[in-house]
Amino acid sequence: MSQTTTALAIGQIIPAYGDSYEHLADELAWLDLLIQLRVAELRLRTQALPSAGQQQIFITHAEVDALLQHPGTALDTPELTGLRTALAELRTAIDGRVAATLAQGDNLPLANLGQVFGLSPFELDVVLICLAPELERKYDRLYAYLQDDITRKKPSVDLVLTLLCTTPSERWRAHGIFAGQAPLFRYSLLLASDDPQSPSGSSDLARFLKLDPRIAGFLLSDGRIDSRLAGIARLEWPEPSAEPPLVDPMLLARMLRLVENHCTRGAEARQPLALHLCGPYGSGKHALALTLCGRLPCPLLTIDVELLLARGGELEALLHLACREGPLCQAALYLDRVDILLGEEERARTALRLLASAAAEYGWLIVLAGERPWPAQGLFEGMAFQSVTLPLADASLRTEAWRRELARSAPGADAAWAEELALRFRLTPGQICDAAEDAAQQQVMDDRALTLAELSAACRRQASRRLAELAQPIAPRAGWDDLVLPADRIAQLRELCGQVRRHDQVFDGWGFGGKLSRGRGTSALFSGPPGTGKTMAAEVIAGELGLELYKIDLSQVVSKYIGETEKNLQRIFQEAERSNAILFFDEADALFGKRTAVGDAHDRYANIETSYLLQRIEEHEGVVILASNLRENMDEAFVRRLRCIVEFPFPDEGSRLRIWQGHLPTQAPCDVLDLALLARRHQLAGGNIKNIVLRAAFLAANDGGVIGMAHMLQAARREYEQIGRLWGEG
Repeated sequence: MSQTTTALAIGQIIPAYGDSYEHLADELAWLDLLIQLRVAELRLRTQALPSAGQQQIFITHAEVDALLQHPGTALDTPELTGLRTALAELRTAIDGRVAATLAQGDNLPLANLGQVFGLSPFELDVVLICLAPELERKYDRLYAYLQDDITRKKPSVDLVLTLLCTTPSERWRAHGIFAGQAPLFRYSLLLASDDPQSPSGSSDLARFLKLDPRIAGFLLSDGRIDSRLAGIARLEWPEPSAEPPLVDPMLLARMLRLVENHCTRGAEARQPLALHLCGPYGSGKHALALTLCGRLPCPLLTIDVELLLARGGELEALLHLACREGPLCQAALYLDRVDILLGEEERARTALRLLASAAAEYGWLIVLAGERPWPAQGLFEGMAFQSVTLPLADASLRTEAWRRELARSAPGADAAWAEELALRFRLTPGQICDAAEDAAQQQVMDDRALTLAELSAACRRQASRRLAELAQPIAPRAGWDDLVLPADRIAQLRELCGQVRRHDQVFDGWGFGGKLSRGRGTSALFSGPPGTGKTMAAEVIAGELGLELYKIDLSQVVSKYIGETEKNLQRIFQEAERSNAILFFDEADALFGKRTAVGDAHDRYANIETSYLLQRIEEHEGVVILASNLRENMDEAFVRRLRCIVEFPFPDEGSRLRIWQGHLPTQAPCDVLDLALLARRHQLAGGNIKNIVLRAAFLAANDGGVIGMAHMLQAARREYEQIGRLWGEG
């Protein structure tokens, strides 16, 4: 900090302080003069007492009489007059230099503390008196001397009043600053404790005062955050050269205008702002908050709410310290994973109320970050509140995210990979970063060049981590050649893949998304008899698109408890959107059946479930495939809204022959097999044929190791028995 000067209104040039230590040295010099004055006054008064100069082990009558005398006029001697004059002149000089320092924009922690917490000059003097023993040990002995007790080395309320007040009326008026709701204690700047040498108790005047450790560090220009917040908080400064966050540019511009409107005014006119950012993991909430701080400018203090709650009984104190740290660091407060406060547990609700109270006390800009909408409107009284949803990144933002990550982790990667990965996987920027790092680590472990296939596999791993808890993953193994369907059905399936690939181009690039409020996802119905290839077709599509395929287990979704089915489905759809996975509902008519006339409460709630599913399918922007054996059982409202309906016909003789041939691996040992005869005589679907071929293989393995017609026929008979058909029906 430079030794510049500032001209005051009176024309006098007063030097600014070079640093905070120079300022504190002057303040301590002022405190020394004040102590010297009070010591001189004390000596004059004690000389007048009858017991002066005598060490008494009891209180004499004369001493009591002297104590009960009405205080007279202030003591006055040439020495005291000189000390008072020097004290006043030094205070004027210090105040002038402080004003000069602040006017040039430099930092003085003691003055800043007063500004941040609205402290009066008297309260700042109290802080200085409590700080002095932390700086020099001589004040321990001086305070003990003034309190006439070698054990009382810390300042008491009585000592502070004795040092700072000259008349009884001043002392009485000053009592209020030591009340629990006064700034010194409301903001926990000071800590009070009873006199340990007085087990029978003492008055409030005898309480010892001590600076809170974080406040003491702040006054000594220690920039570290409160040590009690270690592990749950971190302080970050925006980088001036940082790239813009990967969020919608229009949304970013709106957020910048909002924050500037609320937070760039003077402290007195500034309106506190609580900003809720809602979006999936990696959608850019933290990067957006850092960018907002860069515009102000100020640092960002990030608090992990989940770790905060884990501290149990310390919750209230830690929330208080966390929110107080914001103004101390002149930082915006960022509360991460705040969704946990929206739970039903009493502890979460209590924490939410405490947070709102602490934010109202300290907050000027507080950012709440989570994945769920914020239902607690009106909670942050005295603050402007705004909830903003960060949408999933579009193709252009995803492409930019991949360009940045590939430039960092794979400088030699093909530039076309960024666009290809962005179109194939609808990941958030954070997930893209994680996938790139994952692929880079695989590259190091395998000691080989990074490939597009490895990046794609890393994307699939990112997509599948949470959804696997809710649905059954299916690894696609079938290809187009394995599908035995009429040519027009194959064409329909390829068109479906094309719609998924060109989703962003049509909806975002060509503007069709602006015409549709819902129905942006790709939904398809595969209808046909059992075993006709519906599940295989879903596998082929997933393999073609390079996406994860998840089959919904209805036993885990449908619940007898009212409302639970909707909650389960909500979780599935949310995770599918985040992971960009294909949802496959087999036997979908069990969930998506026709709504019925309401005869009782069960009918009413069943219809609610169906209506909810209809709404959720329309809102979902990913791929949903429904498979049903009985299309006529499907609710017509669903059928009307499906993007694609593919009928899977029962295979004719030629198709059955291809299925027989397709299920026999080339390496399987086979005798002469009349597959044409089997296809002609047995009118079975592909699923039944697969079962027969596999059963015949096991029969042959136990009988010489070569698959023959006898094994095929025996396996076919068992399949007929299993499906309840008479052998020879055809």
